[in-house]
Amino acid sequence: MLQVEDVRQDKGTGWYREANPAEPLRTLVLVTYGSCVYWIEGDKVVMEKGDVLLIADRASYYGKSIPTVLHEKYVVSFRLTEGGPELPLLAEEPYVSWKTGLYDLLADRLKTACDGWAERLPYREPMAAALLLEALVHANRELDRRRPSGEKQRLAEAMRGYIQLHHREPVTKERLGAAIGKSPNYAATLYRSVTGQTIGESVHAARMKTAQYMLRHSLLTVAEIAEYVGYGDPSYFYRMFKRHTGRVPSELLAERDTSRD
Repeated sequence: MLQVEDVRQDKGTGWYREANPAEPLRTLVLVTYGSCVYWIEGDKVVMEKGDVLLIADRASYYGKSIPTVLHEKYVVSFRLTEGGPELPLLAEEPYVSWKTGLYDLLADRLKTACDGWAERLPYREPMAAALLLEALVHANRELDRRRPSGEKQRLAEAMRGYIQLHHREPVTKERLGAAIGKSPNYAATLYRSVTGQTIGESVHAARMKTAQYMLRHSLLTVAEIAEYVGYGDPSYFYRMFKRHTGRVPSELLAERDTSRD
């Protein structure tokens, strides 16, 4: 079953942070106006009207509004209890995001759940759970229709693996095309259609994960780490790090464990 813990409509233009509680919850987001950004396990996810995001229950994430841009979204926090629905969508880790073609339907279900929750109507919990389940079923059917073929998925995974191994080097569509035996433009288009990210976005995300680990656990300086992960200009590394993580490198340096046996 689904157990809904919170349904709300968020509005704003400033920073917002969404921390997981002691007992992690899954989070469903539907953007209804404007734009906002989430960082999930180091990945940057830009959300616009009509975009849906489902975050797994143990994923680390937070987000912010895009400066000067008002955004509105429905957010549902929920957990699966014993005997919960067996939907493939709920097994996605750490998140899944897509632009829905069922915007009106999903927005209507979430608005009804949100209104009942805000007004504290009788039986709001089972009503919200029923509406959420209906929304998830429609979403899962939509994703099933969009899933790439097995061959496209295999090629995308091969490119993702190449990026993980070579992210410290310049990674271009030409190199990825050669890695999978396809043309550069085909490789770039396929990668974005399957993963939802450009090649450059994936490279930056992989570099940021490596940089975060090294800032906490190595003895290298920020400039040395920047060069190690592929940024010759430390100031550019600083900008990219803040854009992707919402933090500055010195914050992670302060968390560094300098004790050595």
